[in-house]
Amino acid sequence: MKVLVLNCGSSSIKYQLFNMEDESVLAKGLVERIGLQGAVLTHRPSGKEKKVIAADIPDHSVGIKMVLEAMVHPEHGVLTKMEEIDAVGHRVAHGGSIFPKSALIDAQAKESIKSLFNIAPLHNPPAYLGIEAVEKALPGVPMVAVFDTSFHQTMPPAAYMYSLPYELYEKYGLRKYGFHGTSHKYVAYRAAALLNRPIEELKIITCHLGNGASITAIDGGKSIDTSMGFTPLEGLTMGTRCGDLDPAIVTFLEEQEGLSCSEVNNLLNKKSGVLGISGVSSDFRDIEEAAAQGNKRAQLALDVFAHDVKKYIGAYAAALNGLDVIVFTAGLGENSPEMREKICKDMEFFGIKLDGTKNKIRGQEADVSADDSKVRIMVIPTNEELVIARDTKQIVEQ
Repeated sequence: MKVLVLNCGSSSIKYQLFNMEDESVLAKGLVERIGLQGAVLTHRPSGKEKKVIAADIPDHSVGIKMVLEAMVHPEHGVLTKMEEIDAVGHRVAHGGSIFPKSALIDAQAKESIKSLFNIAPLHNPPAYLGIEAVEKALPGVPMVAVFDTSFHQTMPPAAYMYSLPYELYEKYGLRKYGFHGTSHKYVAYRAAALLNRPIEELKIITCHLGNGASITAIDGGKSIDTSMGFTPLEGLTMGTRCGDLDPAIVTFLEEQEGLSCSEVNNLLNKKSGVLGISGVSSDFRDIEEAAAQGNKRAQLALDVFAHDVKKYIGAYAAALNGLDVIVFTAGLGENSPEMREKICKDMEFFGIKLDGTKNKIRGQEADVSADDSKVRIMVIPTNEELVIARDTKQIVEQ
């Protein structure tokens, strides 16, 4: 079975084509600047040179048509005909309480995804556009929606309820949903496999640390709490997102700065986080470089981030009533030995002890814990696309 995985953003389409017989990647790529000047498709077929195609790409339908044409191109293609694509898996950010697991896309599923636009206005509409574009380009090919939120639907009410009037939960679904679910699921199960232990026996904290960042407490393979909430704004300090803060700050800023609701929302989502603290960048690589050169605000941003992660690890160890494994993943988690060391420092009382030599790795699977550490500390590159491909294959073959 060959499965095409699509991750549609407002002006982009990321894709990978898998051969599910051996889970190998046949091709992958990115369509950028959809609807804007300078639109381009970068196509990377396995075993061949990448192909960069500049074109007018006014919408997602045109972008997906270009992706499919690249797949069957005589020079840089990997298929002889489009009909070789057996199924398409779509990453959909928000499944609300409607989708506790991945789902076959039919008319009802489409309407349900559309009904969640109001709580995921930035993320669900592009995914919906991608679904409609594939329906036109590959009529009759089965499609599956894989939701960032589904893995967290095992959280108990005590973990997901907000202390607001209950009627607001009933009316609007105001509750914690969590995100990065496919990433947290992949690295948790991969950690169990690498340790050769049943995941049902493990208490794991997974740390997805990048420009967007979240932490999840996983007990026996199930999410019991996670740091992101109703939206991806809650939780850790991130690249441009503020994370946890006193909600009264919102009304304070509206009154004192004369900002509208949308302006405050923009400030909290796009101008805050380590960008706001450092004044340097939202990219942790730039901030680490600036801190190394003596920039105090850059150092403060790193300190705040590490403090946030450490705090959540402590809280989730308590929620789990124990801890066997910590997993670091995503851009920063996989590639910053310095941040991993900073987070794990002075955590020996929890049984968390990092090995400085083992920790000097970037972007590869490794156990970086000291030999006498009671908690295993692991670095595992995430593979959300593979999770989507696996779920798609499983659902289509049912």
